[in-house]
Amino acid sequence: MNYYVAPMEGLTDRVWRQAHQKWFAFPGAPARYYAPFISPPENRVLIKKKMAELSPAANPGAPVIPQLLAKDGELAAWMIGELRKLGYTEVNLNFGCPSGTVTAKGKGSGMLRDPGKLDAFLAAVFANADGPISVKTRLGVEKPEEFAAILDIYNKYPISELTIHPRVMRQLYRGEADRAAFAAALPGCTMPVCYNGDVVTADDLHGLEAQFPGLSGIMVGRGIIADPALLRKALGGAGATREDLRGYLDDLYHGYTELFGSAGCAVSRMKGHWFYLIHKFEGAEKLEKQLRKAREPWEYEVVVNQIFTLPMV
Repeated sequence: MNYYVAPMEGLTDRVWRQAHQKWFAFPGAPARYYAPFISPPENRVLIKKKMAELSPAANPGAPVIPQLLAKDGELAAWMIGELRKLGYTEVNLNFGCPSGTVTAKGKGSGMLRDPGKLDAFLAAVFANADGPISVKTRLGVEKPEEFAAILDIYNKYPISELTIHPRVMRQLYRGEADRAAFAAALPGCTMPVCYNGDVVTADDLHGLEAQFPGLSGIMVGRGIIADPALLRKALGGAGATREDLRGYLDDLYHGYTELFGSAGCAVSRMKGHWFYLIHKFEGAEKLEKQLRKAREPWEYEVVVNQIFTLPMV
């Protein structure tokens, strides 16, 4: 079974991928990192700063798969061609993002509102782009029953892999992932299928493998931010040590400081990681408010040093 890392805006960027690869990579895990989405520019002029996220030199280790967020199929196909020039083989299409700012533009899971437009988009992409193209999707907009019609469209195209997050757009990330709906949809899929959603422990991974042995992969998102050693543990490796976490978080902090040119900006980005990670330390809740309020680098560093004096869970 392949283990993948989900694309998470503001969390699984190139600084994080480098740190995770250094401290927590394990033979076979992750098999791939999916990069947070990029949108093809309408004027077809690439923005150097945005493309730096996908520079091959900045992404050593396990393969990185770019993800596209678009609603114009020909424009998406052009962007896939540009990514191929950088050496990328597979490119992933995002029909899963439920953010209101994205879906209001008819992108992400907003594409699922109109199956006809979804079909036309995929027709244009596959008519104008070569090579493996995978898809990440939700079950629908309002209810899981919508997925039957959506899957009929996906099955028309040579999608290399379909990652299904079994929630609908309206749920955002609330409630539980609907594994019963996923199980019902699986037999109708003509392409390899990857599962994504609410995978937070090694037991979750092993349970999915047992329940769905025919999956091509399992994609982990928030679970790997909360426990960077999750995939290593699932394959029989060690859990995260205090030294691992300290080195990993220091590398993240310094990496973001260099990327943004400001330790203050790095503090803001680190808070996103600590939102999930702080629960690795027993009793750290009492320091969580101080961490959220930290603005200056020295304030952040003092609180982090205090957290690392606590026992690990």
